[in-house]
Amino acid sequence: MAEIQRYAVYYAPRSGEFADLAGQWLGRAVETGMPLAQPDVQPLPAPLSQLTAEARRYGFHGTIRAPFRPAASVSEGDVSAAVKALAAQLAPVRCDGLQLENLLGFLALTPLGCEAALLELGAIVVETTNALRRPLSDEDIARRRPETLTPRQRILLDLWGYPYVMEEFRFHLTLTDRLPPEHIPAVMAAAKAHFAPIIDQPFTIDDLCLFGEDSEGAFRLIHRYALTG
Repeated sequence: MAEIQRYAVYYAPRSGEFADLAGQWLGRAVETGMPLAQPDVQPLPAPLSQLTAEARRYGFHGTIRAPFRPAASVSEGDVSAAVKALAAQLAPVRCDGLQLENLLGFLALTPLGCEAALLELGAIVVETTNALRRPLSDEDIARRRPETLTPRQRILLDLWGYPYVMEEFRFHLTLTDRLPPEHIPAVMAAAKAHFAPIIDQPFTIDDLCLFGEDSEGAFRLIHRYALTG
């Protein structure tokens, strides 16, 4: 992958039914980043392609370490080696299932029954990869709208480059862009029907997935490292 702007550590489902459903919903394959035809869901307040435009750019994922610019001395090999070493030390996180939620206007799948294990996983990944990132610029900080953050979130932003980490971390799998309140019921019904085969089924985070942002702003999978600790 050429001209990587930022790296991120995500969860993304392995090839199979979940990955297929996710790729179809967002219109982009989880593994390859290739475009896919989205389902013709009716009735919706707008085409699904419009409701998922920004989510599609990032690809279907759950954030573990939010996107960061590498430090000047850090190569892709350094980032890959750090994530690979982490994955060898950490165990998979097993959850009871997934539920569909409205998170302040964004629809997302969120896991059940594994909150403490997810907080621990997220904290270790953030702490261990922190030395890889370039310090935030004034522009980076402004983009996070620090005036809207709590005092604790502002501290976390300064320490770790992202405000929603440690006790503020909440793992979720984003399905849409931010929706107007009047659009949410129809889109939620469509998402619930589309993801019915995997909702309420046991869910496991079994990999750390290293993603990179290309020069066009799209995130693509670089490597998948199994959690084997």
